[in-house]
Amino acid sequence: MTMVMLATLGGCENQLRGHVGANIIVGNSRELLIETNDGLSMIFGKANDVLTFLEHGIVDIGFVGQDTLDESDFHDYYDMLDLNIGKCYFAVAAYPEYKTKEFHRRKRIASKYTKVAKEYFNSKQEDVEIIKLEGSVELGPVVGLSDAIVDIVETGSTLKANGLEVIEKISDISTKMIVNKVSLKFKKDENFLKMIRSIKWGGIKDVKRH
Repeated sequence: MTMVMLATLGGCENQLRGHVGANIIVGNSRELLIETNDGLSMIFGKANDVLTFLEHGIVDIGFVGQDTLDESDFHDYYDMLDLNIGKCYFAVAAYPEYKTKEFHRRKRIASKYTKVAKEYFNSKQEDVEIIKLEGSVELGPVVGLSDAIVDIVETGSTLKANGLEVIEKISDISTKMIVNKVSLKFKKDENFLKMIRSIKWGGIKDVKRH
């Protein structure tokens, strides 16, 4: 049995459903495990859990956003396919004056994605203070906690509503299909390879619920 895990992807459910070819609504059912007549089991969960299940060999294939991959220290997988859905990007955002302001201290950067933020500023050889925030990151500059933020930007409407703007784009984000290296090495049978091809081209059919 091949196990696939899909992260709940907000507004991307229908697009992802098209890629797996199954008549299901991702994240819209209380059922966490669905089996298909193709010998495939699909698990639904949170993005970070996809990598945990993949790392421990519970699932063979995972669908997850590049943001989760970038923030993780787990890299023992093959990046098989960019689905080109759930598109957005990481960016540095702040008040417009950030671009011309002279700082006589370390800049304070608020972010949920501290690894991404640290690596970005390290690449620019800037020594900054990274402040971890789990939600409402835009509040950092608004209340004076931080000088700027590193966050995911889709439309930019939340930034604009708080008087912030994108200072610099860091990297693009979209949904990826990743495969457990061990599974790909040892599951050389035709069924497993057929599953990968089916997922890539949206060929999985006949879902049955339990």
